[in-house]
Amino acid sequence: TKSGKIYTVLKIDEVNNLGAARIRIRSLLSAVKDRAKKNLNKHEIKSDAYERVIFTEEMKKDYTILMPQMSPIHFGMLKAALNYNGYNVELLGSGNDSHEVDLGLKYVHNDACYPSIIVVGQIMEALQSGKYDLNKVAVFISQTGGGCRATNYVNFIRRALAKAGMAQIPVIALSVQMLEKNPGMKYTPKLVISLLQAVIYGDVFQKVVYRTRPYEEVVGSVNALHKKWEAKCIKDLEKASFKTFKKNIRDIVHEFDNIPLKDINKPRVGIVGEILVKYLPQANNYLVDVLEAEGAEAVCPELVDFFLYCSYNSKYKEKYFGESKIKTKLNNLAIRFIEFARSEANKAYAKSKRFEPTHSIETLGEYAEPIVSLGNQTGEGWFLTAEMVSLIKSGANNIVCAQPFACLPNHIVGKGTIKKIREAYPEANIVAIDYDPGASEVNQLNRIKLMLSSAHKQIEDQKDYQEVKTLETVTES
Repeated sequence: TKSGKIYTVLKIDEVNNLGAARIRIRSLLSAVKDRAKKNLNKHEIKSDAYERVIFTEEMKKDYTILMPQMSPIHFGMLKAALNYNGYNVELLGSGNDSHEVDLGLKYVHNDACYPSIIVVGQIMEALQSGKYDLNKVAVFISQTGGGCRATNYVNFIRRALAKAGMAQIPVIALSVQMLEKNPGMKYTPKLVISLLQAVIYGDVFQKVVYRTRPYEEVVGSVNALHKKWEAKCIKDLEKASFKTFKKNIRDIVHEFDNIPLKDINKPRVGIVGEILVKYLPQANNYLVDVLEAEGAEAVCPELVDFFLYCSYNSKYKEKYFGESKIKTKLNNLAIRFIEFARSEANKAYAKSKRFEPTHSIETLGEYAEPIVSLGNQTGEGWFLTAEMVSLIKSGANNIVCAQPFACLPNHIVGKGTIKKIREAYPEANIVAIDYDPGASEVNQLNRIKLMLSSAHKQIEDQKDYQEVKTLETVTES
């Protein structure tokens, strides 16, 4: 390894034959003895965190910052917000999907979670394309800072860069805990407000587009309206005026509320799971397109709720883990600020005829508590369970739980809670789908279609029931 140590991996399962394990252990012992004879047992602790390349203020002037794609409906505006604040940001993820995954597998172990493979693949494809000056480029990535493997994305990326001979490229890690600092990336109040507005714009577009597109009378009209408003919102992010922001939100909801739609009933299918697999079409094999092609309406929870979840966890940490009261107060202020910023959207939804207001993070916590403890804070934690309950209460009782294969947190708070959710909500129709480089797309599609067949049957049963009730009323009259 990089620190000069030697290791082996043993995979133990129910098979009784341990011959392979014995051979591995004997090989390890032999290698240890051989290294001792050759005086190779020199361990040097090396850490990317301490030897990392710093993104300096001088770099900000002429460096191109590459940002991996996670949610196309949000990240175009996030890119604009960063560019307006003096950073030259380019968004990745528009290349060859399979090539990006292959490159990710080349630089990341295939037992790592699927999102990390995709992210590294996006970055390495861009850097190897010849499009960028490798001495004038940096990488921008978010970091959870928790027990999820997403915390290690930064080290995965730095390791990949070193293996490819690009160790000089700085990696800018953004985390709520500010685990790393870079003088060239300063989160000024204007930048924070611009980024928050961009995320809320994205959440609004996601809600109104997914709610109307499956029913549009004129094919393509919803996407055209989306593109029109997206261009205006991107332009308005330059000044990030709160007055303009509120007006845009009201007008967007109003126009989508009045776009001509067919009077038909389709099953509503919620999408939950690991954050990147949930939002990135490449990672979930274009799940929204699949659902709409199969005659369903996709419903995806808001991205800003994940940040609220991270802040809301501070209250539990203070009570049970001894976290400081000051930190909890700061997180409570962050929650109030974010909720205030998106309050205009909820007001517009409440006045509309097609859209429902979003639940507060406190309400989501109340939804989760009967199912899982709020102490489940690794990865999506209790928030994933809360999203499923929230979707069911909002009428989207059909749910696809999209999760990377071997993602332990999601398997516990996602797949692991399905039985208990069904006990509390018998109408729940939930399917858990694993996504990784080796997953069978045909198998994924078959399981989704099976879930949708039950969803369509529920609608037919409800229709038959309503017809019978109507007939009974007419007969009585």
